[in-house]
Amino acid sequence: MADTQFPAQAPTLPLSAAGARVLLGSINDPLQLVIPVAPTACTMFGPRGLWLFAENGPLWVADTGHHRLLGWKKLPTEDGQAADWVIGQPHFEQEGQNAKGNPSHATVSVPTGICQCGEGMAVGDAWNHRVLIWHEVPQDSNVPADIVLGQADFHHNEPNRGCLETAGDRLHWPYGVFSHAGKLFVADTGNRRVLIWNHLPTENGQPADVVLGQSSMTLRNENGGGTPTAASLRWGHSITVWNGNLAVVDAGNNRVMIWKGIPTETNTPCAIVLGQQTFHTVDINQGSYYPSNRSLNLPYGITVANTWLLVADTANSRLLGWRDRPDLAGLHAAPADGLAAQYDFQSKGENRSYGLPQRDSLCWPYAVHACGNTVAIADSGNNRVLLWDLIPTNH
Repeated sequence: MADTQFPAQAPTLPLSAAGARVLLGSINDPLQLVIPVAPTACTMFGPRGLWLFAENGPLWVADTGHHRLLGWKKLPTEDGQAADWVIGQPHFEQEGQNAKGNPSHATVSVPTGICQCGEGMAVGDAWNHRVLIWHEVPQDSNVPADIVLGQADFHHNEPNRGCLETAGDRLHWPYGVFSHAGKLFVADTGNRRVLIWNHLPTENGQPADVVLGQSSMTLRNENGGGTPTAASLRWGHSITVWNGNLAVVDAGNNRVMIWKGIPTETNTPCAIVLGQQTFHTVDINQGSYYPSNRSLNLPYGITVANTWLLVADTANSRLLGWRDRPDLAGLHAAPADGLAAQYDFQSKGENRSYGLPQRDSLCWPYAVHACGNTVAIADSGNNRVLLWDLIPTNH
C-alpha cells in the first residue's frame, strides 16, 4: 500500500518534520536489510544501543551485530560519517564475538545498552553476561574497561557465573544500563529483573543492593513465577528516570512501568503502566492486530526529551511520546500524546508501509536517547542510527 494512502492525522512528536538531520550506517540501500553488512568505519549491522554524552559529542553506538562499539569524537554532521574509534575489534574491518577469541577487558559479545556512568561509560555486554564500566568515557580505540559486573573477572562469561540460580552478583543477558544520581540500574533481562546499585560500583563482581521484578536476589522466574502484576517483569530492557520517577520498558509484557520516585525496597510494585489497561494484561497491541495510541508491541527503548517521555515501540516501528503530567496525574494507561515514523496510530508497517527507508521512517528501533536538541535512534532493522532534531517546546 502506498504511503500516500495514509493521511497525516496523528499528533506528532516535537521532532523536525524533515526527518533525521544525519544518518549513520546504511544509507537507503534496500539490499542491506537482508544481507549482512560488512564491517567498516562507516557501516553497522543491527545497532541496538547508543549514548550521546554531550550535545556536541562524543557519541558511542553499540554495533550489536558486529560485536563492537563505535565512537565519534564529535557529534557527526554528515550522512555516513566514519567512526573515529572502535572497541571490541582490532580494527574496523573485523567482526565476531569477543573478536573471535576469549572475553577480555576490551571485547564484547552482543553489546546493547550504553549509558553515562559517573564521569565514564557503562555497557550491557549481553552475551558475555556482564556489564562493563569505564571510569572515563573512552577517547580512543580498544580502551580496556575498568570494572566488570556479573562476573568475577574479565575472562569469564557464563550466564549467572555458571550456576542454575542467580544472585545479586550474577547476570544473564543484561541488555539495559542506566545511571542516575549516583545509582546504577541494570535490566538483567534473562533473569527477569532490574538490579539497582545504590552507589556506582567500585569493585569487580560487586553485588547489587536492590532487585525489582523478583521477591529475592536468588529468583529468576518469568513474572515472578505467576501472572503479571505491578511488581513483575518479563523482558525488562531499557531504563530512564523521568522527573525523578523510575521508568522501565518491559518488552515481553508489552508495557512501560513507572514507579513514583526511585524504589529502595526489593520487589516494589510500580505505580503506573503504559501500553496496557491494567497491571495484569500484557497482550501485544492490547490483543488487536493493529496498534493504537494506547498500545505497545515489544517496546525496547526509552528516554526523556525535554518534558516528554519517548518510547521506541519496536515491533510497531514507531516512536510514541507522553507529555509530563504534574505528579503523574492521569498517566496510568493514558494514550500517547505524540507519534513519529508512522502516519497514524493505527499503522505499524516497517518503514511505514513496508517501503524503503526514509529519513523519517523506522524499522525495529531498539534504542532512543535524547541529549540537548538531538534525539539519537538505533534503527536496528535499517542498520543505521538517526540523529533527529528535537524542537523545543513549552509543553
